[in-house]
Amino acid sequence: MSKAVVGIIMGSQSDLRVMREAAQVLEDLGVEFDLTIVSAHRTPDRMFDYAKSAKDRGLKAIIAGAGGAAHLPGMVASLTTLPVIGVPVKSSNSIDGWDSVLSILQMPGGVPVATVALDGAKNAGILAAQIVGTSDEAVANNLTEYKENLRTKVEDSIEAVAKNGWKA
Repeated sequence: MSKAVVGIIMGSQSDLRVMREAAQVLEDLGVEFDLTIVSAHRTPDRMFDYAKSAKDRGLKAIIAGAGGAAHLPGMVASLTTLPVIGVPVKSSNSIDGWDSVLSILQMPGGVPVATVALDGAKNAGILAAQIVGTSDEAVANNLTEYKENLRTKVEDSIEAVAKNGWKA
């Protein structure tokens, strides 16, 4: 039985529409993860327990997505020494997503949160895989293949544009 090395948490079930992209890319890259809901405001004891026990449970990184005031990533980062990757989520009560972005991005000195773009859970998953890949050769190899596929897609696009008579 495999053991999760990345935790994916979100403030509410509505965030799953964004956070599932992190889960998908981790699955594609062969990274074991767990995924659950942990609300900084509605379940603070659960958040505290999750963050404090994460390292002992074998996690190497935590991806935390939240909308609105978006305190989850920063609060979790304050409770663990693991790297925390924050995903600002544009939610129904969000001020065009900026409240989430700034709440995660503007952390005080000493409590860093790596922050990806608004609704950027895919990049959060890739970043977590890169962290895991520093000590897991299989994941590192999967990332190399993933990036090679990105390069190939661009080269294929260049050829497609050239065939239509435009110079690349």
